[in-house]
Amino acid sequence: MRSIYSSGYEPDPMNARDVLAFVLCPIAVFAPAGTDSEMEAVAELIGPAKAEAAKRWHDAHVAGLMN
Repeated sequence: MRSIYSSGYEPDPMNARDVLAFVLCPIAVFAPAGTDSEMEAVAELIGPAKAEAAKRWHDAHVAGLMN
């Protein structure tokens, strides 16, 4: 399956807006078929990735405040 839309945009993991957009993005966006099994698999993979993205941004933000 080929993507219909493409962009040169690359999210910045240190930008709060980019991280928030990823964290708030619905899981269905990452599961184009939308089947129950696909949604479950995507949730297993994306859930921890969203948590890690927020943690990394927070850690970098706090480190920047300390310097």
